Amino acid sequence: MKKNQQQQERDGFHQNSTMRKSLDRENILSLSFNQDGSCLAVGTTRGFRIYNVSPFRETFRREGGGKQNDRNTITDASSTSNMNANAPPAAGTSGGIGIVEMLFRCNLLAIVGGGSFPQYPANKVMIYDDHQSKCIGELSFRQKVMAVKLRRDRIAAATSTKVYLYNFADLSLLDQIHTIANSRGLLALSPGSNTTLACPSIVRGHVRLELYSIRKSLLIEAHEAELAALTLSIDGKLLGTASVKGTLIRVFDAQTGVKLHELRRGTERANIACIAFSPPIETATTSQTAASSSSSSS
Repeated sequence: MKKNQQQQERDGFHQNSTMRKSLDRENILSLSFNQDGSCLAVGTTRGFRIYNVSPFRETFRREGGGKQNDRNTITDASSTSNMNANAPPAAGTSGGIGIVEMLFRCNLLAIVGGGSFPQYPANKVMIYDDHQSKCIGELSFRQKVMAVKLRRDRIAAATSTKVYLYNFADLSLLDQIHTIANSRGLLALSPGSNTTLACPSIVRGHVRLELYSIRKSLLIEAHEAELAALTLSIDGKLLGTASVKGTLIRVFDAQTGVKLHELRRGTERANIACIAFSPPIETATTSQTAASSSSSSS
């Protein structure tokens, strides 16, 4: 009996020691810009950090939990609401943040736990108010959250098989979309006046566009191969896509689905990590497109 107790104590000490060593080595788990590209959010194995882009400097960092009560709780399929739900323990403890999504430069962020010792469950989106230093709401899902996108009135979240759209004000579920297996968490939500959402459809290489402002849906046959990246311009008028082949980047009119441009990155296969459109400029008649890949940039 005593021997078993000693073994359990040793196992517990080893587990705690492993966790401390892991947290001592702070690793980056995610990188994302805010909607206008003025800030960079970094999720790490200890928490998250926010940087100003120009001039580049750290704005603030948050490591460990603050107050974690007084949250609104929403679950995915049942859409049940639990107002002022009690928070799980672990306030004040450090943990990994796998996704950090800013809302422009305001005090509200969406965060998801990540890493070996996540601060929050990987199947929950926590709405964090930095002014109050606590989470004020949460969205729960049956699957791991792969991506989160924000705009001032909407929250979009992607799991491996579905995309969900919520009203930001009360976290009510507005729409849910079935997708093909989406392990990359491909999801785009325009932050401008046009509420446009883009995600993989249920067919390989195809994109589903939801133009909520005009209540219109489009299915775009973007690629024959599996999608590797997609993005929307800030105003929601342009869609950029790439496949796992990584040789072509295609730009579509997001209002009509018409292909506008086909940009060749190269002839050899490459992994396209991301695609981005430049912010709109009043004097410009075109938008610039950039893509990051494993072998070169376009």
